[in-house]
Amino acid sequence: MRAGSWKYSRGRVLAPVVVGVLIAASFVGGGAGPVSASGHSPGVTAHRDGGLAAAKRHPKFPRIGNATNLNREPVVHATKGKPPKKLELRDLVVGTGAVVKSTSTVSVFYVGANYKTGEYFTQGPWTTKKPKPTSFPLSGVITGFAEGLIGMKVGGRREIVIPPKLGYGKQGTGPIAPNETLVFVVDLKGVTG
Repeated sequence: MRAGSWKYSRGRVLAPVVVGVLIAASFVGGGAGPVSASGHSPGVTAHRDGGLAAAKRHPKFPRIGNATNLNREPVVHATKGKPPKKLELRDLVVGTGAVVKSTSTVSVFYVGANYKTGEYFTQGPWTTKKPKPTSFPLSGVITGFAEGLIGMKVGGRREIVIPPKLGYGKQGTGPIAPNETLVFVVDLKGVTG
């Protein structure tokens, strides 16, 4: 079975729900957390060294199809690697616009998937015929998602690997199992604040 076939049908049902879940579950992991001078929270590993080529050097990142084509939905593939214990970031495309801060409201396209299986639990607006970015304040989402966007520039695409303690933790939520490591691929379309 093609990896994307199951994801598409399930993602269409869950896409509107997950943004609400991201916002509603912002208390998990303790909120936005402290941010270092570099724009990232302590314990965050950021890789900005060449998108797909970086996957061979940094095996903690699942392979992403359509990784650098901002006109196509990214495809998260299953990985056999052991999930990381800390937040991992990789810029697949480095943007050139405004920079996200911890107090920003962002407009994004995104997909969210299970780290091990690559199965989507959300596809943001990609599933609509004429996708429009989804907007929300970083103060209203799970810690790993918020921290993963800090320092990103408009026009970029970032892969974010979120360990359970910065995601939905031991309780999980909806289609996200307890202690699940999450992968988001986010296209940053706009930022305010």
